[in-house]
Amino acid sequence: MIIMAVDLGKARTGIAVSDAMESFAFPKEVITEYNTDRLVEKIVAAAKKYSAQLIVAGLPKNMDGTAGSRAEECTEIAEKIRTASKIETILWDERCTTVAAYTALDAAGTYGKKRKNTVDAVAATIILEGYLAFRKNKG
Repeated sequence: MIIMAVDLGKARTGIAVSDAMESFAFPKEVITEYNTDRLVEKIVAAAKKYSAQLIVAGLPKNMDGTAGSRAEECTEIAEKIRTASKIETILWDERCTTVAAYTALDAAGTYGKKRKNTVDAVAATIILEGYLAFRKNKG
């Protein structure tokens, strides 16, 4: 099954996609959009473009595990994605994924504008890798 991960941001949203065997996660694109309705439309279009059969949306919990206002916003957006796409959409804890993405980009020597334009797709890839590992271990 092809699974698409979404790292929802206020301005930029990262997209990553798995292979059909659910073994690897690949960063695909960053959607720049401030309007929630247009963002949902673009995410649904990406899901169709990549033939996603499941969407995993990052849930930005607080470090203590509680859900703050941004987590509530992401929950609402995930529901809009599910409704618009008719694809099962689940929420996945994304704590520290952006920090991990910056660390990975540092290790790869990626800085400046390229870093800013890719960090969200890398964060989505990290979200997806975590979810794929969970699926593999629960089976």
